[in-house]
Amino acid sequence: MTTIPEILDGHVTLEVECADRLYLNGYIPALATPGGLITFMREHLGKPIPSPAVLGQITSKFRDNVRAFAAENEIPLIKFESGEKKDDRANQLRRERGTRGGVVFIGVAQEKAKTFSGKSMPEKGPGWFDYTRDKSVYVSQYYFYVDDEELGPAFVKVCSYAPWALKLCLNGHEWAKRQLDKQGIAYTALDNGFLDCADPQALQKICDSLGPQQIEAFLARWLERLPMPLTSADRAAGYTWQLSIWQMEVSLTQVFDRPVRGREFFEEVMRDNLDLGRPDRIQLVFDRRILPSTPGKFRTRVIQDGVLPSLHVEYKSFDLKQYFKEGRALRTEGTFRNPKDFNVNKGLSNFGYLQQIGRQINRRLLEVERVSQNCGLSADGIQRVVQPTVDEGGQKAPGLRFGDPRVMALMLTLSLFTHLIDGFRNQDLRRAVIDLLGLTSGDYTPQQATYDLRRLCRKGLLHRRPGTQRYVMTPYGWKVARLYARLEARVFRPALVAIEGQKVAAPAPKLARALAKVDHEMDTLIALAFPIQEAKAA
Repeated sequence: MTTIPEILDGHVTLEVECADRLYLNGYIPALATPGGLITFMREHLGKPIPSPAVLGQITSKFRDNVRAFAAENEIPLIKFESGEKKDDRANQLRRERGTRGGVVFIGVAQEKAKTFSGKSMPEKGPGWFDYTRDKSVYVSQYYFYVDDEELGPAFVKVCSYAPWALKLCLNGHEWAKRQLDKQGIAYTALDNGFLDCADPQALQKICDSLGPQQIEAFLARWLERLPMPLTSADRAAGYTWQLSIWQMEVSLTQVFDRPVRGREFFEEVMRDNLDLGRPDRIQLVFDRRILPSTPGKFRTRVIQDGVLPSLHVEYKSFDLKQYFKEGRALRTEGTFRNPKDFNVNKGLSNFGYLQQIGRQINRRLLEVERVSQNCGLSADGIQRVVQPTVDEGGQKAPGLRFGDPRVMALMLTLSLFTHLIDGFRNQDLRRAVIDLLGLTSGDYTPQQATYDLRRLCRKGLLHRRPGTQRYVMTPYGWKVARLYARLEARVFRPALVAIEGQKVAAPAPKLARALAKVDHEMDTLIALAFPIQEAKAA
């Protein structure tokens, strides 16, 4: 049987780490508040009465400019239907039009947005308006699907109502493809990724070079080329867009020499982690819908032709997933939906920091999957865990006895994939242990959890991040935790069921028969060793 380490070490032909899909918010800081909006109309536009009609004029002019721009440049202007998959329409038109370095088409959709609404307040004075932005309303959103010289396929979405928010959708792999084309380096695409590359080191260097500078340059290029609600004069006066990270995907792609290696990888991952790792979900996605009228028999299987396996781990707003890309590559991908989960704001300046964290998380998941099939310990290593020890600083650490319910719950808790992402705290440990043992909060107190965390640290299984109350697993800790959890789940529990003859659904029948045979042979051996006693007893 091929193991996970053997697959990753011996059958990967290309490995690439890169930012994948990027969704960015564009906002105008000077128009973020009602006061800023009124100042914009009075002082910048020279409108003494900041009426909603002024905003309506800007919106109407923007719509007219979009229609004129589309007509002048012979660009399709398409209305998206409710529920229509915009990406499918975009991919179709990109193929049909083959546009390079320009606008492919413009899509229009009615979507919800938080916009300013004004209300006349005559009691405060003539020409007085108050503005609020606390409700979402359906307004026209314009999607400019473009092909950029530097970043390839992308779109710029612009709201037609104040404060005229926009969104950018980019892809880091498409950026890398354009840079390879410029440098004349041959490659074969794998959807939005890579199947092979003539110079893998140059490819990785290109992926590493994508950052805020290139993204801001993209926005600046298209602000000048596209019709916008605010003019270049408005932007020069300080009313321009700044970018923040709305969603960011950080991926690690490993291409296998043969498709079968990917199937083997996921077979091992699923078999090994359905109970121990406890991913948030493991799903099998069928490549066709099964309807009552569909002919044939259908049975659930873990891995079968026509099924796309994937593994998901969630932490707050962060999603970590693995899937088999295009039947050729393992894609490990972390998606940030709220950078504040990792104690940074959404500013584009944190792009590099989030990319670094994402890559570390991806690597940690792969390392744990390696360890899951290589968690053996030496005799000294086992004694270090189960016996009391004293570390170099003279601190004592009680033993972690195998079979003790609290210890086993601790080890199973440490095996959870969710701790890979950002570690865990005292309350996270308590919650998991209480759930596993069926206790109440009073049965396992914060003080008891602190005691357990202390001995796990002194045993070298955990490490507390300096200046925080968050704990992360050490490589040694992963081995110990998964060894304990695996022995409990795969050996001792099935063995006890088989020995005691409990009536459960299919309790490892081969093991049960083997143990029954051992019992029979032991009875025979005892009878032969003590024939007289047996005869007297008769």
